Amino acid sequence: MKKIGFLSFGHWSNRQGYQTRTASDTLLQSIDLAVAAEEIGLDGAYFRVHHFAAQLASPFPLLSAIGAKTSKIEIGTGVIDMRYENPLYMVEDAGAADLISGGRLQLGISRGSPEQVIDGWRYFGYEPAEGETDADMGRRKALEFLDKLKGVGFAQPNPYPMFPNPPGLLRVEPYSEGLRERIWWGAGSNATAVWAAENGMYLQSSTLKFDESGKPFHIQQAEQIRLYKEAWKKAGHQREPRVSVSRSIFALVTDQDKYYFGQENNRRDQIGVLENDRRAIFGRSYAAEPDQLIRELSQDEAIQEADTLLLTIPNTLGVDYNIHVLSSILKYVAPGLGWR
Repeated sequence: MKKIGFLSFGHWSNRQGYQTRTASDTLLQSIDLAVAAEEIGLDGAYFRVHHFAAQLASPFPLLSAIGAKTSKIEIGTGVIDMRYENPLYMVEDAGAADLISGGRLQLGISRGSPEQVIDGWRYFGYEPAEGETDADMGRRKALEFLDKLKGVGFAQPNPYPMFPNPPGLLRVEPYSEGLRERIWWGAGSNATAVWAAENGMYLQSSTLKFDESGKPFHIQQAEQIRLYKEAWKKAGHQREPRVSVSRSIFALVTDQDKYYFGQENNRRDQIGVLENDRRAIFGRSYAAEPDQLIRELSQDEAIQEADTLLLTIPNTLGVDYNIHVLSSILKYVAPGLGWR
């Protein structure tokens, strides 16, 4: 059995053929999509976070709204760029969203990747400390976020408060028990996957990573996952680790599917430069009739190593079509691979 969720980048644009012309369209359709995904038996609704772009940005209002309208589906991000975040304010937002959802939040965070503007986090009022890089700053903020999620008091109370205080140091509220154990780290390298394990975070590995061996993407990703699991075991955590991988997978079962994805040209790994002249490898997409998809996906080592698969979706094509895409995977592909 494997958990299957969707991952939406939440694009909108006033372009012909788009069902998401405005930010309002994307936000409201994201809620409807999560509700419909729960109804068809999907396990997770995840959303990417990008700043300075016509895409989803502030995740907690959306996650809270979805949490209030669903009852079972996991709700998460993939990923929040910690360079832009105030860890304490984020603890409050995340705690509220988790309580609204009844403890279903699965938050993916990371140190960040290239964004739409140069050093966008500076516009949000953040600067690396002396001797830090922006990536260091993101990891430092992530550790502070994790620490404050424990719910341990740290702030000196006012001796003359507006309202009576409990004894001892105060924590930020609301506190949601168990959320600390449902934080995921988006890792682009083997080393950061190991770091995530050491710090008790689950692993999110997307459709790209730094090219560290020249091997095919799915093999490099599987190796990353194995290193993560080994580090998790070595760290002595008492709970089982979780790992998600993202894939673009389309079962061609209708003429519309073939029109949209039948000529998909990303069926091979791609090589590029992600940042700082570091070579990166981008995983292939899958688009074929169900029987062929089953054969191809059975050879993907990283999917086999992961317990959770996030299906990237074309959110601009609207709720109905995306539910068709997801339903096709659940009905025609997942059973043949033992995922259902």
